[in-house]
Amino acid sequence: METRVAVMSIIVEDTRSIETLNNILHEYREYIIGRMGLPYRPKGINIISIALDAPQDTISALAGRVGSLEGVSVKTAFSK
Repeated sequence: METRVAVMSIIVEDTRSIETLNNILHEYREYIIGRMGLPYRPKGINIISIALDAPQDTISALAGRVGSLEGVSVKTAFSK
């Protein structure tokens, strides 16, 4: 199956969703190239950037699951 490289940007505003988010990301670990998380204390948010190499439908499914969490926003950019 053909894969695409993508970058997923996640902003967590509700820290109660972090454990569920980490569990979801763990399920997709085979597709994750790298991950960087930054707590931004002045605003009380967490910023997470994830590089992926996966089929497009897998990336979309992950974004959908992450985006459905309370207090979590996600945007994805795909390579060509």
